[in-house]
Amino acid sequence: MSLSIVIRSFNEEEHIGSLLAGIGHQSLQPTQIVLVDSGSTDRTVEIAQKFGVDVVTIDPESFSFGRSLNLGCEAATGDLIVIASAHVRPEYDTWLELLTAPLADEEVALAYGRQRGDHRTRFSEAQILARWFPNRSDLRQDHPFCNNANAAIRRASWEGQRYDEQLTGLEDLAWAREAIEKGSHIAYVAEAPVIHVHEESWSQVANRYRREALAHRRIFHDQRIGMFDAIRLCAANIVSDYYHAIRDGVLFSNLGSIPAFRAAQFWGTYTGFSEQGAVTDAVRRRFYYPRGFRAPRQEPKAEIGSPIVYEERHEP
Repeated sequence: MSLSIVIRSFNEEEHIGSLLAGIGHQSLQPTQIVLVDSGSTDRTVEIAQKFGVDVVTIDPESFSFGRSLNLGCEAATGDLIVIASAHVRPEYDTWLELLTAPLADEEVALAYGRQRGDHRTRFSEAQILARWFPNRSDLRQDHPFCNNANAAIRRASWEGQRYDEQLTGLEDLAWAREAIEKGSHIAYVAEAPVIHVHEESWSQVANRYRREALAHRRIFHDQRIGMFDAIRLCAANIVSDYYHAIRDGVLFSNLGSIPAFRAAQFWGTYTGFSEQGAVTDAVRRRFYYPRGFRAPRQEPKAEIGSPIVYEERHEP
């Protein structure tokens, strides 16, 4: 089956070259790469064009995550579509092969892969990634959590179910929820990891969680996080982060960033929620609950491909 990759970007000249270089090392090569750019003012488009990427532009005034994805999928010609953020890069040369493998099962509508941070990732962000993306695959996931920074769908599935263009985020979760309601499955593939780099100010962190909470509220109409819940969850996550930082021997270097990150996260979350209702579903636990205090389960290490060695900044 033919494969297209759709990448959303805005001012990603620091990262786009690494992603495209990593794609070039894959055991399964795409037939097409589409970049959906929302008004970059740096060299993002120039770098992408050097790699022979098809560039689609979207007016920043009309941008939404769902709309940009729909534009990219419209331009895609492959039977399968891999969706990637412009600030991720694959760890292994088998990324595309393993990420798309679950789609051989017609009952699987979407597959998504593991995400990790690098040396620039704040400690609390790394804890979130560890909770969201464990080291064990689940090819029959019973909830719609997924993430379009590292995901794969069939083009035919998208043609029958486009992304919601009105959401302020979580368009991936909304798509997966609808697919599950239609009887399909979601597959999580731990063996298809990417490095995901977020370099944000505290206000950008708060705004990211605010728009995700707005979308969460729109998707799950019966949910809210009030001030008490936000404070309680913020405190619980700070305690959990400190525990893991102590265990990892990095407490002092993260002493201030942990409470600062969690305060920004839950202030943004609190301001994005306003509706009352039930608060116990699996997706909400995945999003907001702390990592916990048990050491992660260590699975036997499998050979899943050759690691890709990246230069500090990669251009053709």
